[in-house]
Amino acid sequence: MNLSSTKIGPFSIYTIETGRFALDGGAMFGVVPKTLWSKKIPADDKNRIPMAMRCLLIKSDLTKRVYLIDNGAGDKFNEKMSSIYDIHFDEGSLETSLEFHGFKKEDITDIIFTHLHFDHCGGTTRLNDEGEAELVFPNARYWVTRNQWVNANTPNAREKASYFPENIEPIRHSKALKFTSDGQIFEPGLSVVEVNGHSKGQQLPIISHEDKTLVFAGDLIPTHAHVPLPWVMGYDMMPVITLEEKEKLLPEWAEKNAFLYLEHDAHHEVVTLKHDGKRIVHDSSLSLSDI
Repeated sequence: MNLSSTKIGPFSIYTIETGRFALDGGAMFGVVPKTLWSKKIPADDKNRIPMAMRCLLIKSDLTKRVYLIDNGAGDKFNEKMSSIYDIHFDEGSLETSLEFHGFKKEDITDIIFTHLHFDHCGGTTRLNDEGEAELVFPNARYWVTRNQWVNANTPNAREKASYFPENIEPIRHSKALKFTSDGQIFEPGLSVVEVNGHSKGQQLPIISHEDKTLVFAGDLIPTHAHVPLPWVMGYDMMPVITLEEKEKLLPEWAEKNAFLYLEHDAHHEVVTLKHDGKRIVHDSSLSLSDI
């Protein structure tokens, strides 16, 4: 496993690999022609590109809280679905990643969901011997924006397939569900920004201390190839809103020399941005331990 870690102020931060999968390249890049996107991320014979489900663990020296940002798709897929999405755990799983860094599921005090699509929250539950979904983080609170919770429970026909009842229902019936809103501060140095283009109420955690900022880029910038403004996913519910959010946030992050932690890029864990005189572009690629 290629797992790294770093320290930003009072926060110890760890890469958590939860599995790999594949999605249609055309859907991942929307109106961008394949002749362009395939130069950055080549597709397989089924037109799929490799995707990570790279999550983040944050341990706070100040509060002793242990935050997990997203937790992958889990392992509840049947053979057909596993084949469609080419789900595998060659790069590690949620369990092996936590163990590698010396943590157990019982240690997690807070799970911050960017949103509730299956590849971001499926690790929250497992199937018991009766085939029923049950929660696997006994001491965790589950943080999601109220807008995303409403969206997940009343999805449109296009987005409905991304929300799995076996992931969401156990959260609904727990007493640990908590709602956040734009700008929520979990503690000094850990906050979120809410974005709505990909899915209404997606939240992106931001860790900051002094002159260092790490942004969990979620599905706003899923891979390094999505940095250019018009390179927007076909999966986004409101692509023009995604474009506007990128126009606002990317210059801010470039000016701060922020590090963007990429959840879905199979080969680029962290990237930085720069202005080349005309536009914001991908500058450098590095691992979490390089920060």
